[in-house]
Amino acid sequence: MVKVFVLMALFFGFANCADITQDPLDVKIKSFLGKKSYETNKDFINVIFEPKSSFYVKDRVNAVKVIQTLKDNGLLNLFFRSPQDFRLNFKTSGYPLFFVKIMEDTLQNLGYFRYVTTASNFDSSEFSWSINLTSEYATDPLILQNELQKSGCNIIDVEKNSLKEWTYTIDISNGYLNVAQLHTGEEIKLKRSLYAHWLDISKIRSLTIKSSRRNRWYPYIAYYDASLHLLKLFKKNKIYKKLTLIMPKNAKYIKISDMHTLKNVKDSLVLYPKGKR
Repeated sequence: MVKVFVLMALFFGFANCADITQDPLDVKIKSFLGKKSYETNKDFINVIFEPKSSFYVKDRVNAVKVIQTLKDNGLLNLFFRSPQDFRLNFKTSGYPLFFVKIMEDTLQNLGYFRYVTTASNFDSSEFSWSINLTSEYATDPLILQNELQKSGCNIIDVEKNSLKEWTYTIDISNGYLNVAQLHTGEEIKLKRSLYAHWLDISKIRSLTIKSSRRNRWYPYIAYYDASLHLLKLFKKNKIYKKLTLIMPKNAKYIKISDMHTLKNVKDSLVLYPKGKR
C-alpha cells in the first residue's frame, strides 16, 4: 500500500511539473477552448499558431491575437443557448473614476445599458471593477478592444474564468474620453438627452451656453482634469436662459447636466466656445 501511495505521489508530482513547464501560449489557448475542444483540435491548433513567437509581446501572451486567431478559424464560440447572466471583471492600474467612466461609455457604445456593479476594489497598485449583465452571448473581446482603442486604451490580457465569467486587464495610461472637443468659433448644439453631456474643453478659454424658452434648465456643471479629478462645480437652483463660464486652469473636461433632471431640457442647449488655450 505504501508503494502505491509513493507511485501516486510521484505521478502527480511529475504531472504538476509538466503543467508548470507548459508553454504559456498553450495554457491560454486551452483556457479559452476548454480541455476537450483543445485536445480534439490540437493538431489544427499547432498549425494555426505557428510560429508561436508571433503570439507574444515580449514575454506576455498576446491574448487578443490568440482570440482573433481562434475566431477566424471557427474554434471560439461566444454564444449561449439562451439569454444568460454573466460576469465581467475589469482591472487596471489607472485612476478608478477615469477608468469606470471610460468603461461605462465603452459598454454603452456596445449596447450594454443594463448591468449591475457587483464588486470594486482599489489598492495602491490596481483597481478592479466587476459587473453582472444578461445577454445571449459573451462579450466579444475583439469588439471590446476596437471600442476601447477609440479612447486610447488597450486590452493587456484576457482570462476566461468560466463560460459565464471573463476578466480583462486594461491599460489606460494613454486613455482619454472619446467626446467632442470644443473649438473657438464653432457653435455646438447639445440635443435633448437623458444623460449628462461630456465635452473636451482643453482648447478654449470661455463658454457661453444659451437655453431656449421651452427649457427649464437648472445648471449643474462640473469641471475635471485629464484624469477626471473634480476641479470645480457650478450648480444653481434657478432657471437660466444664458450663462457664460470661464474655464478653470488645467480643466480638460466639462459635464453639463441639470440640478434635478435633464427632462427639464426639452430643446437643445447651444454652446458658443471662445478663446484659445
